[in-house]
Amino acid sequence: MAISEAEVRHVARLARLALSDEEIAVMQAQLSAILDYIAMLQEVDVSNVPPTAQVTGLTTVWRPDVVGEMLTQEQALANAPDQQDGMFRVRAVFDE
Repeated sequence: MAISEAEVRHVARLARLALSDEEIAVMQAQLSAILDYIAMLQEVDVSNVPPTAQVTGLTTVWRPDVVGEMLTQEQALANAPDQQDGMFRVRAVFDE
Protein backbone atom coordinates (compact mmCIF):
# COMPACT_ATOMS: atom_id res chain seq x y z
CA MET A 1 0.00 0.00 0.00
CA ALA A 2 1.71 3.14 -1.19
CA ILE A 3 1.37 6.29 0.87
CA SER A 4 1.45 9.59 -0.97
CA GLU A 5 3.88 12.42 -0.39
CA ALA A 6 0.97 14.62 0.69
CA GLU A 7 -0.02 12.06 3.34
CA VAL A 8 3.56 11.94 4.66
CA ARG A 9 3.63 15.73 4.86
CA HIS A 10 0.26 15.69 6.66
CA VAL A 11 1.47 13.14 9.24
CA ALA A 12 4.72 15.09 9.71
CA ARG A 13 2.75 18.28 10.31
CA LEU A 14 0.52 16.50 12.87
CA ALA A 15 3.64 15.22 14.64
CA ARG A 16 5.18 18.71 14.48
CA LEU A 17 8.14 17.42 12.45
CA ALA A 18 10.00 19.63 10.03
CA LEU A 19 11.20 17.23 7.33
CA SER A 20 13.28 18.04 4.28
CA ASP A 21 12.25 16.82 0.82
CA GLU A 22 14.81 13.99 1.08
CA GLU A 23 13.43 12.96 4.48
CA ILE A 24 9.90 13.02 3.07
CA ALA A 25 10.96 10.62 0.31
CA VAL A 26 12.63 8.26 2.81
CA MET A 27 9.62 8.37 5.13
CA GLN A 28 7.28 7.75 2.20
CA ALA A 29 9.15 4.54 1.32
CA GLN A 30 9.41 3.39 4.94
CA LEU A 31 5.77 4.09 5.80
CA SER A 32 4.64 2.35 2.62
CA ALA A 33 6.68 -0.72 3.61
CA ILE A 34 5.17 -0.69 7.10
CA LEU A 35 1.65 -0.50 5.66
CA ASP A 36 2.48 -3.42 3.34
CA TYR A 37 3.49 -5.55 6.35
CA ILE A 38 0.30 -4.57 8.16
CA ALA A 39 -1.71 -5.62 5.10
CA MET A 40 0.07 -9.00 5.20
CA LEU A 41 -0.87 -9.43 8.87
CA GLN A 42 -4.51 -8.67 8.11
CA GLU A 43 -4.58 -11.71 5.83
CA VAL A 44 -3.81 -14.08 8.74
CA ASP A 45 -6.82 -16.14 9.82
CA VAL A 46 -7.35 -15.50 13.54
CA SER A 47 -10.98 -16.60 13.69
CA ASN A 48 -10.12 -19.53 15.99
CA VAL A 49 -7.85 -17.51 18.27
CA PRO A 50 -9.64 -16.44 21.45
CA PRO A 51 -9.26 -12.78 22.46
CA THR A 52 -6.74 -12.39 25.24
CA ALA A 53 -5.02 -9.61 27.11
CA GLN A 54 -2.07 -11.67 28.39
CA VAL A 55 -0.49 -14.44 26.33
CA THR A 56 2.41 -15.47 28.56
CA GLY A 57 0.49 -16.89 31.52
CA LEU A 58 2.19 -14.37 33.75
CA THR A 59 1.26 -14.53 37.40
CA THR A 60 2.16 -12.12 40.13
CA VAL A 61 5.67 -12.67 41.41
CA TRP A 62 5.45 -10.32 44.34
CA ARG A 63 5.87 -11.58 47.85
CA PRO A 64 2.92 -11.40 50.23
CA ASP A 65 2.57 -8.10 52.05
CA VAL A 66 3.44 -9.10 55.60
CA VAL A 67 4.16 -6.67 58.41
CA GLY A 68 7.72 -7.19 59.60
CA GLU A 69 10.00 -5.72 62.19
CA MET A 70 9.99 -1.92 62.17
CA LEU A 71 13.04 0.34 62.33
CA THR A 72 13.49 2.60 65.28
CA GLN A 73 13.80 6.31 64.60
CA GLU A 74 17.52 6.12 65.35
CA GLN A 75 18.00 3.21 62.90
CA ALA A 76 16.06 5.02 60.16
CA LEU A 77 18.14 8.17 60.59
CA ALA A 78 21.49 6.38 61.08
CA ASN A 79 22.74 6.98 57.51
CA ALA A 80 20.92 10.25 56.85
CA PRO A 81 23.36 12.85 55.52
CA ASP A 82 21.43 15.60 57.31
CA GLN A 83 18.84 15.41 60.08
CA GLN A 84 17.16 17.80 62.44
CA ASP A 85 14.79 17.22 65.38
CA GLY A 86 14.54 13.49 64.61
CA MET A 87 13.61 13.99 60.93
CA PHE A 88 15.36 13.87 57.56
CA ARG A 89 16.45 17.32 56.49
CA VAL A 90 16.39 18.04 52.74
CA ARG A 91 16.87 21.10 50.58
CA ALA A 92 13.78 23.13 49.85
CA VAL A 93 12.04 22.17 46.61
CA PHE A 94 10.00 25.33 46.19
CA ASP A 95 11.07 28.88 46.90
CA GLU A 96 8.82 30.70 49.28
